[in-house]
Amino acid sequence: MTDKTDVLIYDTTLRDGTQGERVNFSAEEKLRIAQRLDEMGFHYIEGGWPGSNPKDMRFFELGKRVRFKNARLTAFGSTRRPNVRVEDCENIQTLLAADTPAVTIFGKSWDLHVTDILTIPLEENLAMIRESVAYLKANSKEVVYDAEHFFDGYKRNRDYALSTLEMAWTAGADFLVLCDTNGGTLPHELTEIVTHIRKILPEAPLGIHVHNDGDLAVANSIAAVHAGVTMVQGTINGYGERCGNADLIPIIANLQIKMNRRCLPDASVRQLTNLSHYISDVANIPPQNSRPFVGRSAFTHKGGVHVSAILKNSAAYEHIKPELVGNQQRVLVSDLSGKSNIEYKARELGIDLGTKDAMSTKIVKRIKIMEDEGYQFDAADGSLSLLMKKITGEFKEPFVLECFNIINAKTENNPSLTQATIKIVVGDEEELTAAEGNGPVNALDNALRKALLKFYPQISEVHLIDFKVRTLEGADGTAAKVRVLLDSRDDEEVWSTIGVSTNVIEASWHALVDSIQYKLCKDKLNKHHKED
Repeated sequence: MTDKTDVLIYDTTLRDGTQGERVNFSAEEKLRIAQRLDEMGFHYIEGGWPGSNPKDMRFFELGKRVRFKNARLTAFGSTRRPNVRVEDCENIQTLLAADTPAVTIFGKSWDLHVTDILTIPLEENLAMIRESVAYLKANSKEVVYDAEHFFDGYKRNRDYALSTLEMAWTAGADFLVLCDTNGGTLPHELTEIVTHIRKILPEAPLGIHVHNDGDLAVANSIAAVHAGVTMVQGTINGYGERCGNADLIPIIANLQIKMNRRCLPDASVRQLTNLSHYISDVANIPPQNSRPFVGRSAFTHKGGVHVSAILKNSAAYEHIKPELVGNQQRVLVSDLSGKSNIEYKARELGIDLGTKDAMSTKIVKRIKIMEDEGYQFDAADGSLSLLMKKITGEFKEPFVLECFNIINAKTENNPSLTQATIKIVVGDEEELTAAEGNGPVNALDNALRKALLKFYPQISEVHLIDFKVRTLEGADGTAAKVRVLLDSRDDEEVWSTIGVSTNVIEASWHALVDSIQYKLCKDKLNKHHKED
């Protein structure tokens, strides 16, 4: 792979991405994201539509204070309004006021939109495209022309759709971007149309901008590049209106790793997982585990046959090495597991299974029984680690429960007040204590921590960050067995624990105890390593 860029990456997360449900960024968040994309080597960053809202205009004001090293900050807008002189059009003037080196304007390529939506003559739409592009070029702007609804327009009225492209090109546009705005074009249709455009306008640099309504946005973007397009527009994580835009993460990974089409520096491709998670965090949208290339499950293996194979050669069940995109291989343990899963997890968790298969077989058998009872160890690595240590004899109980009692009280000022009393034994010493909480689980958690704190002060570092309860068999109604999953963290890591019972408090107790015991085992192991 040479240093030459083969495909320009145009990011519109900050504009088109924010049209998706629940996606919203402040001007300051937009600036942080833009700086991150610039560091990664993205070529164009579309910051927003300055004529549509004050926030986007403020973003461009903030952007003037930042020196972008790799990317060209781009303002987005429409062609001039119908029957308005271009120099008098507010849309065009706000694009100039954004003071970006590049601007992107969209125009209508589908005659249906011209006649039925704008309700103007077809000739006026052509004039709007020609005059807008020419005016922006006369004001020293790089102009990216987005041919909105191009593929639908081409299929309905080929000659008119082509005339809109030719109008933008002869007026001086630097890129002609073919848009599948409704996201309904199929890859073979798109390839045929792009190939035809390459013959009609062989000198014009082409771009692609597709939506994901047919779940084909990534495939269509890659097909377009294969047919000769040199700019790909999209968003990080595929955020966007309706079903979203083309997801730039798998597009970049496929183009660069599999098609040898250079998009970004290799070091940036190895940061794609980190970038995906960063954008998710800023957007406050949980990352999808199943997201290709960068999702937590992308290189995760559960079936025993699969795990046995990847231990010999990871290519057996992985299409690329996960490290190429900054991800990592994971192995889960469940009722589908074989000895290979257990041996893999034992190495990962630092557990010695010895040299014989008997211990692995014993652990597999126990896990299958417990999963049949409702446990789910692929979602609870903390509990899995403790179970394996208990079976191998590496685990020693740091405390023993004698009893606990929970009383629910309702007062005028606190309708959910609960009191928990607990007695535990640590070594030769008994500890009896009580605590209050908002509900039985919170009270029990507070009482357990209070009882253990003088023996194990490090549990003050443990914070519960998520609590999930799932009914396993709804037909049993309120008598159904439940599964409780807890996510806990300290300053170093996050771990998950599980409890199952027909009693939600007992299930919660098992998950709470596993969480505390995992922390104590982890600290003991870390201390041992430091002493060694």
